[in-house]
Amino acid sequence: MADFVSDFWSYYVIVLTILSLLFCLFVLIANSRKPAPTPDNTTGHVWDGDIREANNPLPRWWMGLYLICTFFSIGYLIYYPGMGDFKGAGGWTSIGQYHEERAQVEATLGPIYAKFAGQSPDQLKTNPEALAIGQRLFLNNCAQCHGADARGSRHFPNLTDGDWLHGGDAETIVETITEGRHGIMPPQAAAFDSPADIENTAQYVLSLSGSATDPVKAQKGKKGFQVCAACHGPDGKGNQDVGAPNLTDRIWLHGGGLKGVMHAINNGFDSQMPAHKDLFTKEQIDVLAAYVMSLSNPKKN
Repeated sequence: MADFVSDFWSYYVIVLTILSLLFCLFVLIANSRKPAPTPDNTTGHVWDGDIREANNPLPRWWMGLYLICTFFSIGYLIYYPGMGDFKGAGGWTSIGQYHEERAQVEATLGPIYAKFAGQSPDQLKTNPEALAIGQRLFLNNCAQCHGADARGSRHFPNLTDGDWLHGGDAETIVETITEGRHGIMPPQAAAFDSPADIENTAQYVLSLSGSATDPVKAQKGKKGFQVCAACHGPDGKGNQDVGAPNLTDRIWLHGGGLKGVMHAINNGFDSQMPAHKDLFTKEQIDVLAAYVMSLSNPKKN
């Protein structure tokens, strides 16, 4: 399937390029014909009373440059036909170039990370050099979502507070970086009889963290919480095995308050952290995991 997708886009780019070149040649030929003669050699277009558009053919030097560029493009297409694993006459592929550049980078960085080989993130989190390198990896690859200070934002977890959806031990963090995460909360509106039941359940959810609620509605919503308890647990403290958040700590990944909780119940969420196993080496992942661990345990470093 992956090969089919790669070949499809290669052919797509090639065909689109060929059609574009043919269209450019058509436009060139259409405009290179000698214009029909007119009494004053103009097209009849007049601006500001006396500015007239001359009815002249395209200059031959301009047409020559245009043809040179077109034929150069055809030659370039033959030599570099597309993308992915689709090879041109020169044997070049974008995938091959990527692997070549990746090998050069790894050859340069290999000695730097070799000193960390065989050490676990638990050991590396006390190594200042490893943490400095881990910080640079984090800023270049993780800060886009989690922020430069790793405090996250709406929909992106805070990595400094010790509140972990899947667990904050070294093994779990390494797994998260390596394989990524896909967190899904399905919409639950259909599981309730009315919007009032959803509001009551949201009030009960808020009461679990001591947030301001309507106590009467919260009490009514306790029964509706059974729908949520399957993932978040009967006490609302979550389940790291499935990445279900703790609802008792006032840490709201997707927004709290009555409106935010009701939106979560009605619409659910679909969040994904991409896997980084093809981007980092094992040593880089261990160093990065050590840095992430250090963020929520600064006194233990």
